[in-house]
Amino acid sequence: MASSQHFIILAILAIVAPSILATDYVVGDDRGWTTNFDYQAWARGKMFVVGDNLVFHYAAGVHNVLKVNGTGFQQCAAPAGTVPLTSGHDVINLATPGRKWYICGAPNHCTVGGQKLAITVMPSSFAPSPSPLSRSADSVTPSPSPTSAGC
Repeated sequence: MASSQHFIILAILAIVAPSILATDYVVGDDRGWTTNFDYQAWARGKMFVVGDNLVFHYAAGVHNVLKVNGTGFQQCAAPAGTVPLTSGHDVINLATPGRKWYICGAPNHCTVGGQKLAITVMPSSFAPSPSPLSRSADSVTPSPSPTSAGC
């Protein structure tokens, strides 16, 4: 009986732990998603992993967020049919590993204003490990993990 309870607890932790350990990255920090900001410098040194979220804060109606490919990033152009995010508070879950590119589609915001972001998302196995538990296996409790949420 105790063995099946441990299995259930571990199964629940396996499902819930990634969301507990996820980090919300507010793109641009206090500046938000705007022109004339170096988003590549902002991203430097951050480790984005599967399960994390990018949070874009901006003035709705002034900016937007478009997910593009590498070519679209270089050319500041979204492929036909790309639907812009326009809420002013867009949250993008980083669900898969690999390169990700985002631009603002407002005229000249990407090309002149530099409003574009490229990141690499690592598999969740690259996430920092939680600190070792000092409790016995019978009382497994996940350690809380700080997030950089600023929402």
